[in-house]
Amino acid sequence: MHAVPILELMTHAYTPPSGMEYQSETDSDFTSYWRDWFIGTRGNEYFCEIDEEYLTDRFNLTGLQQEVQYYQYALDLVTDIFDFDCDEETREQIEKSARHLYGLVHARYIITTRGLAKMLEKYKKSDFGRCPRVLCRSHPLLPIGLTDVPALKAVKLFCAKCEDVYSPKSSRHSAIDGAYFGASFPHILFQVYPQLIPAKSNERHVPRCFGFKMHATAALARWQDAERDAQRKRLLEAGVEVIEEKDEEEDSEEEESEDELQVPGEQRQYCETPGGGRE
Repeated sequence: MHAVPILELMTHAYTPPSGMEYQSETDSDFTSYWRDWFIGTRGNEYFCEIDEEYLTDRFNLTGLQQEVQYYQYALDLVTDIFDFDCDEETREQIEKSARHLYGLVHARYIITTRGLAKMLEKYKKSDFGRCPRVLCRSHPLLPIGLTDVPALKAVKLFCAKCEDVYSPKSSRHSAIDGAYFGASFPHILFQVYPQLIPAKSNERHVPRCFGFKMHATAALARWQDAERDAQRKRLLEAGVEVIEEKDEEEDSEEEESEDELQVPGEQRQYCETPGGGRE
């Protein structure tokens, strides 16, 4: 493998992998650099462009060699110094590794000063979407990973107003690995830019039936009944005998019903028989 001269890079456009749509941010349908192609690809709108200086600093890539197959070839591709002089299958593997490598580096880059500034600009433009909760009034969202471990959870969207997470609307974004953004990114952003922290919304939806507020105690009672039934089911499945305890009100009602069955004040009359017995 040899490095491609810069003149050749400027005159030969990068060809995206087969089966992937390409959308250029410029008037041209082609781009000379892999990162430009990657950022311009539909579905990658959540990513920002990583500075070349950051990518070429080996300290920033510590520990990634064990995480990425064809690591060196993938890095050469991302930094535009790799010439595809290999078979189609190997080429596809290297391209896949390059995308994975870029995502892992991206998670580190966006918590740097430069990376936070780039993501802040996208946040201000609502590039990540807006909160679907009505009472948040279309507050902009930020991408977040539920875990920092790759290939476990897809990316989610965090709303700083209601402090909840949501799934992306587009299926293209739902397939992005959450580890490419990390679980700490939104919180670090608001630590660096505290003036962006929105006031917490105290508004809550009040359930009503024909204009009347639903009684909170009734909802609590329904929840308790459901939890009790679920616990009883778990115990039965585990082979534990469940003894039903009756409420005091039920016991008193049963005692009253038993008393009603007895005839009060009625005494039996006995008569002696010749044998000394009673009838």
